[in-house]
Amino acid sequence: MEDASQTWTPDPHDISREPSCLSTLKCTQSDQGEFPRSAKWCSDGSTVIAQMESGTFQRYDVSFQEPIMQVREERPAKTFPQPAPVLDFLWYPTASSLDAASFCFVASVRECPVKLLDASDGRLRASYKIVDHRERQIAPHSLAFNLTAQKLYCGFEDAIEMFDLSRPGEGTRIPTTPSKKSKDGLKGIISALAFSSSYTAEESFYAVGSFTPTAQNIAMFSDAQSEPLMYVGGGPRAGVTQLRFNPTKPHILYAGYRGHSSGMIYSWDIRSNVDTPLEIFYKSPADKGPTRSNQRMYFDIDITGRLLSTGDQARVSNGSVSVFELDDYDASIALSAEVEPSDDNLYPKTISPALQFKAHEDAVGSIAFHPFRPILLSASGSRHFLDDDDGSGSDTSSSGEGELSGPAKHSRRSRPVTLDPTMKIWDLRKDAT
Repeated sequence: MEDASQTWTPDPHDISREPSCLSTLKCTQSDQGEFPRSAKWCSDGSTVIAQMESGTFQRYDVSFQEPIMQVREERPAKTFPQPAPVLDFLWYPTASSLDAASFCFVASVRECPVKLLDASDGRLRASYKIVDHRERQIAPHSLAFNLTAQKLYCGFEDAIEMFDLSRPGEGTRIPTTPSKKSKDGLKGIISALAFSSSYTAEESFYAVGSFTPTAQNIAMFSDAQSEPLMYVGGGPRAGVTQLRFNPTKPHILYAGYRGHSSGMIYSWDIRSNVDTPLEIFYKSPADKGPTRSNQRMYFDIDITGRLLSTGDQARVSNGSVSVFELDDYDASIALSAEVEPSDDNLYPKTISPALQFKAHEDAVGSIAFHPFRPILLSASGSRHFLDDDDGSGSDTSSSGEGELSGPAKHSRRSRPVTLDPTMKIWDLRKDAT
């Protein structure tokens, strides 16, 4: 009884009403086109790092004083410029502002080795080189630590590079396709990596996704072998932008996409038929039609595994944030031999938001739940091109991985602007006023 009384449980989230905005974090703008592409909490929830469109990182320090949360810095406490565009970044899994040794993050910067940066001052602690057959530096498009945080996995074209952080030296290359000419395996840029918290004494498991828009561009791997264990199918023919396992149901995998499927999130139970999704999460009716954004739209799952949240494009639902409940899925159904997941009456289920609220005046490209509090962080911004001659323009989101297509119609180049380059902290506590 004594042990049970000391068991910590996270405070519940209240999604029965629209949350209040606790604070607005404003970025330091080098120009009108600056905005946060993604923002992430460190593991103790004291610090936020935002990846900016300009190729910099901005750090924000946040303090919590019950019963009211206070923000020490509405402007960034530190800015860490990078020499080229940033492709991805990731906090060290145990990063804490109270522990100088762990307070760091890894960053992928174009045409540079992978960097391990100190989050206090931005200095380089270590670097990890990925070199192709022409001796050119390769910057990965996806990053992931294994469960023990002893190995770093980096996804790039047709391969994954694994670095053992306990010893210096080159990484181990894991091909995702037998050869350039082969049609087998995962082809193209490895754009998403995610480890499941389910493991055995001999191995752990991770999911790998590709930008190549094929029917099976997600695969499950084991760290004990280089060959894929299985391929996950039934999703849209679109590039994978994010993979995530449910923290309390490690057999449930979620995937986000770009392009015409950027408004949808798919889920699978990897213990059963992985050829058919379990659920498709639609943020709005407009998601069922074609969308034309290649901007990465990040989603997140709270620590209890009960809520999934994601943002939206400004032109689809006017800069909204959607929150979905994840408790409706009955795992016993998927494991039942009497039920075929391909039954149209059962799978995939279409899930609508339990809560949707207006958060920003621009696309909401990144969402992050606080590690252990009922707090939500949203990051807003996208590139809108206004013609220099007459001031007119249209909303166009960039992908971060390619250039804007289409012929130039004017001699002067269009200049990108951002309508709402802010981050906001939302209060989802039940006792919030």
